[in-house]
Amino acid sequence: MANYCLNYALVKKYSKPSTMSGKTFAEKIFGAPTGSIVFKKPDIILSHDNTASIFNTFRKMGGEKVKYPEQLLIVLDHNAPPTTAKLANQYESIRKIVHGQGITKFHDAGKGICHQIMADYAKPGMVIVGSDSHTCTAGAFNAFAAGIDRTEAAGLWRQGETWFRVPESIKITLKGKLNKGVYAKDLSLWIIGMIGSSGADYMSIEYHGEGVKTLTVDQRMTLTNLASEMGAKNAVFPYDEVLKSWLGDTFSGEGVWADEDAKYAKEIEIDLSELFPLVAAPHHVDNVKALSEVAGTKLNEALVGTCTNGRLEDLREAAAVLKGKKLPEDFQMVIVPASQKIYRQAMKEGLIEIFLDAGANVLSASCGPCLGTGQGIPADGYNVISTANRNFKGRMGNKESFIYLASPATVAHSALAGKIVDPRGIEANDKFPYTIEQANTVTIDENDNRRMGNVWNYADANDLNTDQMFAGNLTYQVLSSEPEKIMPHLFKGFDVNFTDRVKPGDIIIAGANFGCGSSREHPAVGLSHAGVKAVICKSVNRIFFRSSVNQGLPILLVPEAVDAYKPGDKVDVDFKNGVITVGGQQFGFAPLPEKLMGIFNARGLVNFIKEHAE
Repeated sequence: MANYCLNYALVKKYSKPSTMSGKTFAEKIFGAPTGSIVFKKPDIILSHDNTASIFNTFRKMGGEKVKYPEQLLIVLDHNAPPTTAKLANQYESIRKIVHGQGITKFHDAGKGICHQIMADYAKPGMVIVGSDSHTCTAGAFNAFAAGIDRTEAAGLWRQGETWFRVPESIKITLKGKLNKGVYAKDLSLWIIGMIGSSGADYMSIEYHGEGVKTLTVDQRMTLTNLASEMGAKNAVFPYDEVLKSWLGDTFSGEGVWADEDAKYAKEIEIDLSELFPLVAAPHHVDNVKALSEVAGTKLNEALVGTCTNGRLEDLREAAAVLKGKKLPEDFQMVIVPASQKIYRQAMKEGLIEIFLDAGANVLSASCGPCLGTGQGIPADGYNVISTANRNFKGRMGNKESFIYLASPATVAHSALAGKIVDPRGIEANDKFPYTIEQANTVTIDENDNRRMGNVWNYADANDLNTDQMFAGNLTYQVLSSEPEKIMPHLFKGFDVNFTDRVKPGDIIIAGANFGCGSSREHPAVGLSHAGVKAVICKSVNRIFFRSSVNQGLPILLVPEAVDAYKPGDKVDVDFKNGVITVGGQQFGFAPLPEKLMGIFNARGLVNFIKEHAE
C-alpha cells in the first residue's frame, strides 16, 4: 500500500490562506482561514442504520466505551421497519449498542428520518457531522453540518474530534419572492442546473439577501439538503427572525454569520420571481429542464416524501392537490412523512385521509423508497416522479426505471394526470437557460475489457457514483467493515468485469466527480481491500475523498494525467517523489498536510487510531 494520498487539485486551487479581514461563515465556525486544516470536536455526531457497522470499526480501533456518548444521535430510518430478518437483527444489535454505551439521543424505527429528527437538536453555531451525505440539511438552523463516512464516525466515537479543511465559500444572494406554483425544490434544481452536480465541490454555500426572509424553515431545509447534490461540503442560512421564531425559547444565543466584507470564491445572484417549475430528468440530478420541456411524459409512479420533501408543508401542498380526486387506474403513489411527529400532525389535519381516499399508499416514516430498500420499488420501464434528492440509474431499487425529480405540488398534479404537468395549471413554454454537459451513464459489459496492463481505463466515466460502485439496496445487507463480502458486488452496476479481474497494484484512471452520491464507504473499502495502488481522476466527491483517506486509498487529482492517458500507456506512480508517469510524460502532485500523512503511514484510520488513541 502506498504511503501517500495526494489531492493536487484541491491544494492547487484552494489552499492559499485568506488575507482578508472579513470572514465567511465557515472561517468563523472554525476560527481559521480558508484552506486551513483544523481539528474540532463536533457538537453532534449523527448515524442511522449504519451504526452497527460503525461499532464494528470502533471495536477494531480498540474502542470499548464511546468517549463522549452525549455527542451521539442515532436514528433507525433507512430500513424502518426492517424488511428482512438480517436487517431486523441489525436493528436489535444497534439497540444493544445504544443501551450498552449509555447513548440517550436515540430514535427507534418509525420515529422518522434522521435529518428531520435532527431539527429537534440542531442549534445555531453548532458543528454537526453525520455518516450520511445529507447531514448538510441541518445548515437550515445556522449550523455547520457535513457528511462523513462510517470509519470517520467510528474514529469520532473513539476520540471525540476529527479534522476539517476550512472550505472556500459560495455566496448565493436571493432577491424577490417565489411565484405561485414555484417552490424551494425548484430553486434548488435551478442552482444545481446552473452550476452542476460538482459545481460547489468541497465548498460552503451561504444564502444571503432579502429573498431569504421569504423562505420558511421547511423550505430552507430543502435547499440545504440538496447542497450535497451540488458537491458542497455544507450549506447554511443565517440566524434571522424566521429561524428565531421557529426555534422559540429553545435557543437564546446569537448564532454565527459571515462578515459583510467576507470574500468568496464565487457569488451568484438569483431573482426568485423569475423562476418557474423545473424537473431533474433521468439519470442525473443536474440534468435540469423546465417542466414545460418534458410536459406530457407518461408516468407510472409518484413519490412524495424523503428527507428533501417529506415535511408538513410538503404534505399540505400534495394534499391540497389530491383532495377529492382519484389517481388513475394502475398508478402507484407512495407518501412517506419525514417523521412520526409530522405523520401525527398530518392525521390531525386530515391529510392522511385525503391521500388514502385518492388511492395513494402512506408508509411509515422512513427513507425506504428513496434508495430502494423498502416498499415502493418501481417496475421495469416505469417513469417515476419523485420529491427525492437523487435520480441515479437504479437509485430506487430498479436500474430499468426512470426517475424525475420535482416539487411536491408538481408530483401531486402529475400523479393525478398520469403524466408530467405544470402545477400552475397552464401550458407554458419555459426554457431552462443553463445546460450542463451530461456524463454518459457508462455501463461496461463482459465483452469490454477496460484493464490494460495494470491500468483500468475509465477516463470516459464522469460522475461515476456510489450507487454504480455498490448498489444502495446492498448497503445494509453487507457491512462496510466486511471487505471480503463487499468484493463480489464492487462496481457491478458499472463494470461487471472489475471485481473478478482487479489485482493488487492496479491503477484506475477516471473522469470528473469520481465517487459522487451517498456517503457509503463500501466502494473505498473494497478498492483498498483489492490493493488498488491509486485512483487518478479529474475531480472527486468530497465525502468519497475523505473515505479514501480513511481507508488508505490514494486518490490523485491530476486532470492533466487523465487527459494525457491513451489506452495501452504504461502508468506508474512514484509516491516518494510525487510523480505520475503516463507513457513518456511526467506529472507532479503535492502531498496532503503532514497531520494526515500518519493515517496513510498506518494504512488507514482504523490502524492509526488503534495506535494513537488515548
